[in-house]
Amino acid sequence: MSALTWIASTSLAAWLWLLLCQARFWRTDIRLPPRELPERWPAVAVVVPARDEAEVLPMSLPGLLAQEYPGRAEIFLVDDGSADGTGALARRLAAEQQPDGLPLTVTSPGEPEPGWTGKLWALRHGMALARERTGAEFLLLTDADIAHAPGSLRDLVSAATGARLDLLSQMARLRADSAWERLIVPAFVYFFAQLYPFGRVNRPASRTAAAAGGCVLLHTGAAERARVPESIRHAVIDDVTLARAVKRAGGRIWLGLADGVESVRPYDRLPQLWRMVARSAYAQLGNNPLVLLGAVAGLTLVYLVPPLTALAGSPVGAAAWALMALTYVPMLRYYRQPPWRALALPVTAALYLLMTIDSALRHHRGRGASWKGRTYA
Repeated sequence: MSALTWIASTSLAAWLWLLLCQARFWRTDIRLPPRELPERWPAVAVVVPARDEAEVLPMSLPGLLAQEYPGRAEIFLVDDGSADGTGALARRLAAEQQPDGLPLTVTSPGEPEPGWTGKLWALRHGMALARERTGAEFLLLTDADIAHAPGSLRDLVSAATGARLDLLSQMARLRADSAWERLIVPAFVYFFAQLYPFGRVNRPASRTAAAAGGCVLLHTGAAERARVPESIRHAVIDDVTLARAVKRAGGRIWLGLADGVESVRPYDRLPQLWRMVARSAYAQLGNNPLVLLGAVAGLTLVYLVPPLTALAGSPVGAAAWALMALTYVPMLRYYRQPPWRALALPVTAALYLLMTIDSALRHHRGRGASWKGRTYA
């Protein structure tokens, strides 16, 4: 057997393992659990950390204010040191929807204390204020760029109470309008699901835990048992770390794809998407050079070897490429993209590989995970 065939066969074996042993990670039909109308709708506090979000708030905040929720709900927007008038804009948008909109409180926590990331510092402040003022049974932690359909909060709460969940998270449908977004965004969710298969996350007996930080419904009792957010205050990848903390504390968690929960943040150019991925890619690998080498080798074997060997004439490489493309088609359909784009997944994977290497270089140059003027070691 030639070296080319050996290499292609190793890649094909890796894809067969992913197909058989990675909890059908390609599925896109994992949506909200069956909803049951509770006898009493619990009080909910919506906590929105926001730092320089004036660009997206007009597209996201009105939907939150207009939630059709049968119980008591209140919004706490935490203005995390914004310099673009985020807080004033939020107050104006809320005033325009009164008296019918949900109550909105805009607050500011000041600069983070040492050892805290900015988002978790903002969440700490917002969650404490929400507990003090509302005694809410559930907290909806949602990002400032996430737009919710009018029935989103009602559906989230009814699904969580019906399935007796402590944490319910939906992966918001990210924007995929520009050419770069269409190339990179569906693959971002695909890779996440491959790393944290939703079906495995949702099994109580499984140790796999993950969440999508843009939309997390969290039971306040579970947050207290897991000592959230204090126990995860240093986390750069806060959503996955939050889910792990809740699951380790005995909580039941659920993660799936969203209908009616969408990100409105534009990423029209490659540098914007590059920064989004590179700011946390190396942290995902534990900032470990050896793990980075393994990740580079794995990405090369799984995503780059199949097309390279196929183009060199290997039918085994072509089979591996076909399996790769077939698993990607469901995600492309979820993002309303044509199936033929699945053949370009190796190109996207090569970009992610470069972003990951760049993330490591940034870390070792002392720039760490940088986002909106803050850098974390």
